[in-house]
Amino acid sequence: MLIWICAAFGVGFILTFHHARMAWWALGVAAWVLTGWGLEIVSPQTAGLLAAVVAPVLLLLTFRPLRRAILSRPAMAGFRQIMPRMSATEQAAVEAGNVWWDAELFAGKPDWRRLLSTPAPSLTAEEQRFLDVETEHLCDLANDWETTSVWQDLSPEAWSYAKDKGFLGMIVPKAYGGLGFSAYAHSQVIQKLSTRCSAAAVSVMVPNSLGPAELLLHYGTEDQKNHYLPRLARGQEIPCFALTNPYAGSDAASITDTGVVCKGMWNGEETLGFRISWRKRYITLAPVATVLGLAFRAIDPDGLLGGEAEPGITCVLIPRDHPGVNIGRRHWPLNAVFQNGPTSGDDVFVPMEMVIGGREQVGAGWRMLMECLAAGRAISLPSSNVGMSKLAVGMVGAYVAIRRQFNQPIGAFEGVQEALARMAGHLYATDAVRRLAAAALDQGEKPSVVSAIAKYHVTERARIVINDGMDVIGGKGVCMGPGNFLARAYQQIPVAITVEGANIMTRTLIIYGQGAIRCHPYVLTLMRTAGAGELKPFDAALFGYVGFLFRNMARALTFGLTGGVFIGAPHGAAPQLRRYYRATTRLSTLLALASDLSMATVGGALKRKGALTGRLGDILSQLFILTSVLKRFEDEGRPAEDLPFVHWAAQDALARAGAAWHSLLANHPSRGAALFLKLIGAPFGLNTPEPDDRCAAAVAGLIQVHGSARDRLVAGSWTARVEVDPIAATMAAFDLYPKVEAVERRLKDAIRSGRIARAPQNLTLLADWAAEAESRGLIDAQERELIGRFAAYADQAIQVDDFPADFDMAAGLARRETTLAPVKTKKQAA
Repeated sequence: MLIWICAAFGVGFILTFHHARMAWWALGVAAWVLTGWGLEIVSPQTAGLLAAVVAPVLLLLTFRPLRRAILSRPAMAGFRQIMPRMSATEQAAVEAGNVWWDAELFAGKPDWRRLLSTPAPSLTAEEQRFLDVETEHLCDLANDWETTSVWQDLSPEAWSYAKDKGFLGMIVPKAYGGLGFSAYAHSQVIQKLSTRCSAAAVSVMVPNSLGPAELLLHYGTEDQKNHYLPRLARGQEIPCFALTNPYAGSDAASITDTGVVCKGMWNGEETLGFRISWRKRYITLAPVATVLGLAFRAIDPDGLLGGEAEPGITCVLIPRDHPGVNIGRRHWPLNAVFQNGPTSGDDVFVPMEMVIGGREQVGAGWRMLMECLAAGRAISLPSSNVGMSKLAVGMVGAYVAIRRQFNQPIGAFEGVQEALARMAGHLYATDAVRRLAAAALDQGEKPSVVSAIAKYHVTERARIVINDGMDVIGGKGVCMGPGNFLARAYQQIPVAITVEGANIMTRTLIIYGQGAIRCHPYVLTLMRTAGAGELKPFDAALFGYVGFLFRNMARALTFGLTGGVFIGAPHGAAPQLRRYYRATTRLSTLLALASDLSMATVGGALKRKGALTGRLGDILSQLFILTSVLKRFEDEGRPAEDLPFVHWAAQDALARAGAAWHSLLANHPSRGAALFLKLIGAPFGLNTPEPDDRCAAAVAGLIQVHGSARDRLVAGSWTARVEVDPIAATMAAFDLYPKVEAVERRLKDAIRSGRIARAPQNLTLLADWAAEAESRGLIDAQERELIGRFAAYADQAIQVDDFPADFDMAAGLARRETTLAPVKTKKQAA
């Protein structure tokens, strides 16, 4: 009897674990009853009674017309009462783009084939050449010091080159005269420019992301495309897009700028259009734009369009010289000098032909913006912030290798190694996210949740990288000048945190707010069908949801009791990383279960619980970051040298996910739900430790030496050359250091015996030391010259800039340039 009863629970648990169909349940129950009767465990009367009780329940659950009438219809009425109300703008935001790998992570049972089968991002020969030649040259023409302290903008030469070479039309198809580059190529270009000059990166980034070109490509009329796209591709037109209003920043859907449908005179004829008044700010490229994209709220009080009185947000494209358009003075965002400023207009008449997409697209502006932003968020800021991080890691890694204190490189100190490990580990992870997001776009995906994850977490981790870099280089970092490679990035990192959706709002509203609805396999269908009163699809979604919930309960309990050790890793996955695949699957199950219980216990108020949704979103985000790291390792051919990076990044993501889980349980509004989650999902806790010191030391060591691992980590950076910029002295010294170090190792015995003193820490004395070593026959002339060049470059690298008392920047720049003379070759000097 006991075995028979336990068998019932066992079979039921297995069916629940695998989310079995109702037919399998019916078959299993019938087999269980018949087995008990046939083995005489129960009497025929008891078996009949069980059948009499169970059969109606099974009939109710499996016979769908009966189930809909008795269960689903009242359930739909109740769901309508608790369902969160969504405005039209909220609905457009939720439905923007599509779902991809994020849906697998949210569903509790990720299909690894979907991720691992995604092609690795790659460049065509044409794209690679553009990156190696044109992009490299634009980097030579623009740097952060000159743009901020001399030009307060890109130099005229840099602007002209960017326009002539098609940088402003990378996304414009070749049929319209553009470069027609892939999303990955676009990302690579922005990344490289960001390792050199923020103004160059932003000036190129904006025309190729959310702006008139992208909106025209997707929604413009043929006349609009034929007129504007070739001009945008050639740089004849510089676009900007005005969305943000002083009273509607993060809540951009509530813009107060209005356009009233009316008739007015245009080109000598009366025509239908809008009379628009607007006040916009933070509009990138507005001060130099020749064509203004503008979002406003359309109003049609007289019914001239024959539809609703308030059609909604609409987008128009207006030439800068259009009567009434006002471009204000420039903003100055934290000493970043990319062109940015306000624009305004009062009762400006705009004909209907200037609406992007024509009259048919009046009121469709918010949907257009959300769909384009879903892609733009995945490229612009992730690429630029990865670029800044590569600059920091590449230069700081070189600096700590050549900078000595206490007779050893400062990179040998464990405290410094902690910071270096964070810098390199976060860079490996964020670059993996950037690459995977771009690859998804090139496969035709428009993953809005993934793009929000990429924007938020790449910019936040870039902030950590830059802050750690400043801590390591110390006084070198806080003294401004042309020799400072990090200060401008340090100043400007909050700009990335703020734009394209403030990070606080992105974390608490967008990532999980969209994720819970879009990524969940049933919630959006339930909301749509309940709102429309469609009983059949609502019934299917409802019982799918119930099965999904119980499946994740069974999986969570199984994984919690076993620690997840029996979870399978995908076939062919790297053996060293199987534990991370198992941990991802377990946390995915916990996220799905926690989400469903949170929605059930908090209900429609969930979207106002920012702390709760932020923690749930953190788990989803860390799982995406972790899987991006795993995918990158596979895409790059599993290089064994990179394993320290992989382990650090994976363990950090797991530790952050674990911290979010514990914080979720400690602060969940429903204490009952929190207790249930703990008992079911992690009765013995989660084992998600942070990377240990050995891993950190290994990571820190890799970025202080030349090698394939370091090269892959900072690949795509500007090639630093001393003839172009003084900051390259650090890299020049780093390149020479291995040979100098080899000479020092060879002289150890001579130093011990007292034949020559230890090499001086003061680099200005190192050349004299080398001359003495040559005179004693310990090194040859070539080695003395090598040490002399290293000393000159290394001394240049550690010096900081100084200026006249009146802060004449031009004089300071000129004097700084003269200090390069001793280390230039004769040909360079000429």
